[in-house]
Amino acid sequence: MRVAFTLEQCWHPVPGGTAVAALELARALLERDDVELVGVAARHREAAPDPWRPPIPVAQLPLPRLMLYESWHRLRRPSVERATGPVDVVHATGIAMPPATRPVVSTVHDLSYLDYPQMFSRAGLRFFRRALELTLAEATLVLCSSLATLARCHAAGFDETRLRHVPLGVRVDPVTDDQVHAARARLGLERDYVLWTGTIEPRKNLGGLLRAFAQVEPAVDLALVGPAGWNEDLEAVLSSLPEDVRGRVHRLGWVSRDDLGALYAGASAFCFPSILEGFGFPVVEAMAHGTPVVTSTGTSTEELVADGAGLAVDPADTDAIAEALTGVLADEELAARLSAAGRMRAAEYTWDRTAALVEQAYADAAG
Repeated sequence: MRVAFTLEQCWHPVPGGTAVAALELARALLERDDVELVGVAARHREAAPDPWRPPIPVAQLPLPRLMLYESWHRLRRPSVERATGPVDVVHATGIAMPPATRPVVSTVHDLSYLDYPQMFSRAGLRFFRRALELTLAEATLVLCSSLATLARCHAAGFDETRLRHVPLGVRVDPVTDDQVHAARARLGLERDYVLWTGTIEPRKNLGGLLRAFAQVEPAVDLALVGPAGWNEDLEAVLSSLPEDVRGRVHRLGWVSRDDLGALYAGASAFCFPSILEGFGFPVVEAMAHGTPVVTSTGTSTEELVADGAGLAVDPADTDAIAEALTGVLADEELAARLSAAGRMRAAEYTWDRTAALVEQAYADAAG
């Protein structure tokens, strides 16, 4: 089966989780015998930068990104087959919805723009809502990264028969103590620390995390890892905190994959009180490294830490975040229990399982 696989998000200024999911899925599908993938993207003069370079050939359409997205959503052309040649299925792995010249399988990670429109620009909302309208009208199957997303898609108008729960996977490399010590020294983390990682944007609730951290014992620092995104003035939140708290916050920005693994492994706890997630890569990655997790109720990450794999609290309750975090840091037995349970839970999330579910979705859509 030949599948056109959209990969334009690999060239976005902040590729984010949608690019991670698409690239890891592509790698897993390459291991299977019954699927041939051909990537499709807008016109680019250069290859996608590392670490976002696709593992499959990518055919380019004749329009640059913004013109391509506008043409897809308004004019419903050009078809992906103009670049890829004949295919059996089109997989829309990002938000943009290409023309349905063949059966379309669409991955939907979240519908956050419906629940929190104030967190997005007007242009962004127009784009997202048009994509949803087209996906509702034309997608043969919709793959949802979590049960929370599946329920939200059903509420948004998708028939249950078109929805599939397809959890994502996790890929982590073993980390040695020497690697942890080297990364901490290089990044200036001399004391024990709590870790957060992600793209800085409003739904990540960094303000809530920082205010909760201000209540945590002063012997522990906070490390923030990830690129700046949009609509979040982190400096304003930091400036509202006491000076001694600000001095314990390390803004590390983007770090290499190797350093990120070492930071997960070396952290005393991982705190991710996001308001809304489609899956929650950072939570699974932290658990895979054996790091105790504090995250949010009411969104997909609650599924990940269910049955004692982590702690989930109301992300709007700063005191609850601080209490859970303090408990993990102060109670060695609790931390060890969460560490062991988290590792076991993370082991269930494999890209091989994801690829098998996606391959079946391709066959069902084509059939």
